[in-house]
Amino acid sequence: MKLIQKQLLEYGMDPTWAHYLSIVLMILFIALICIVANFITKRVIINIITRIVNKTKYQWDNMLLERKVFRRLSHIVPAIIIHYFSGTFPTYKHLIQLGANVYIIIVALMVLSSILNAVNDIYQTYEISKTRPIKGYIQVVKIIVVILGIILVIANLMGKSPLLLLSGIGALSAVFLLIFKDSLLGLVAGVQLTTNDMVRVGDWIEMPKYGADGDVIDISLVTVKVQNWDKTITTIPSYALVSDSFINWRGMQTSGGRRIKRSLYIDKNSISFCTEEMIAKFKQIQLLSDYITNRELEIEEYNIKHEINRDNPVNGRALTNIGVFRAYVSNYLQMHSGINQEMTLMVRQLAPTEHGLPLEIYAFTNDVRWAVYETTQADIFDHLFAVAGEFGLRLFQNPSGHDLKTMMVETKEDGMVRGTEN
Repeated sequence: MKLIQKQLLEYGMDPTWAHYLSIVLMILFIALICIVANFITKRVIINIITRIVNKTKYQWDNMLLERKVFRRLSHIVPAIIIHYFSGTFPTYKHLIQLGANVYIIIVALMVLSSILNAVNDIYQTYEISKTRPIKGYIQVVKIIVVILGIILVIANLMGKSPLLLLSGIGALSAVFLLIFKDSLLGLVAGVQLTTNDMVRVGDWIEMPKYGADGDVIDISLVTVKVQNWDKTITTIPSYALVSDSFINWRGMQTSGGRRIKRSLYIDKNSISFCTEEMIAKFKQIQLLSDYITNRELEIEEYNIKHEINRDNPVNGRALTNIGVFRAYVSNYLQMHSGINQEMTLMVRQLAPTEHGLPLEIYAFTNDVRWAVYETTQADIFDHLFAVAGEFGLRLFQNPSGHDLKTMMVETKEDGMVRGTEN
């Protein structure tokens, strides 16, 4: 700057104007150097780094590039140049260095944030990330880094040692606990969720209290995001998954089978002993022919052995239409291609209710996909609703308007017939 001022004085310029003009020219010169340095850094050096990264077989450097770590790092170059030339302006040297230092700290925080994001991206490329996510821990580190950065900025502006400010944080611990309550609760919850393997990204969870029923798409320090089946997104506090109960369907998804647990309600008045005509009809059903034959031999041997008088059907043992139907349903499920035969399969009677006798099907499909499961279940019950009448059984349902109308018509016709007969 002295050289510029000397040159201006040689041109006959007033010393005062020469002084101010030299300052302006020096500022423009420094700005030009910063612009050129920034251009070289971003247009040349970063392009070279990008080409090198694209040619390597590693993925971690691509993550650093995608998170703009090198581009953000380039912003430090102009600050270093300004800091170096601060001695040119002795009066404002301290303020210039102060501003440059603050800027460098802020850029460093941005770079560290990008590096932490890249670390999380790199970690997610590994299979273990599905069971042990670290996004919550990354966010904790970010909070610590930001707090330390703020302390450095304040200490730099005050001209004090950062250790002096750190010693005063103890007195503000209660305030920090209040401010970062959710973050601290989320951190503890995140550790418990990860350690106990309670939930993973991709798990189907159900939490009615928060209206969540869908797949987990993100687990962070404070929240867990669930994409519901209607494509809406529910955000649940992380600590709520520890303090409250929720259903995780992962066990079902990994087991290879999804449970069917549904009942047919049989009208108890339609249950009866099988007549010879019914037995002959049942023998013609392929799934029952062997069962009927074997059961008839077993019942006959029992009755002969115990000298049972079969003139009355109440005596001894006999086939019932509900028992034959239960056997048919069991054989039908054992032959069904959509049922997992290696898991629990049974057809059982539950306690009778005012709606009839519940005949419950307890089985597992061999495909856990929702659409396939619903289709398989519907196919099974479509068939059973249709064939129940073939066994002389009636399925219970509350009377509808059509039933009442039919009953009134039949009553009216019956009255007309009786009146005609009279």
